Amino acid sequence: MKSLLKIGMIMAILQLFGSRSYSQEIKVGDKVPNFTLQDQEGKSFSIDTVIGKYPLVIYFYPKDETSGCTKEACSFRDAYESFNQYGAKVIGISGDNVKSHQQFASHHQLNFTLLSDPGNKVRKLFGVPKTMMIPGRVTYIVDKNGVVVHTFNSMTKADQHVEESLAALKKMQ
Repeated sequence: MKSLLKIGMIMAILQLFGSRSYSQEIKVGDKVPNFTLQDQEGKSFSIDTVIGKYPLVIYFYPKDETSGCTKEACSFRDAYESFNQYGAKVIGISGDNVKSHQQFASHHQLNFTLLSDPGNKVRKLFGVPKTMMIPGRVTYIVDKNGVVVHTFNSMTKADQHVEESLAALKKMQ
């Protein structure tokens, strides 16, 4: 009886802090959901305009201008030519607004698309888990058909998201 009570308390705490069960997350083999968001220039960006044309690296990150997120974004920027060699498009998504993304992209000379996800609707569509109350950091590698071929989830290894992405793109060739 005590162990059931402990399990119930643990599950309640996890729900309180926003954790999701893995069954709700987009996984390898799943098709990415259709969505439209505004980019850092305030233009509408629909995922269906790139599916069928390019492999995609879609990465969710917590917040513009924080140390881990800046390190991650700059790592993607610095590896831009490597992503180009695979014909891949990099897309970063966070709940920050368009103005914040515009400033972040300009400040760090980011050479890829940042999408504003107010209310974290797309983050929820993908089932990106939270760590405590912080939005998670998850990268999805998507083939030209819109199917997820690799995921990487790590809040602390921001620069490894690029390594994982490039390795997955290499395997796709």
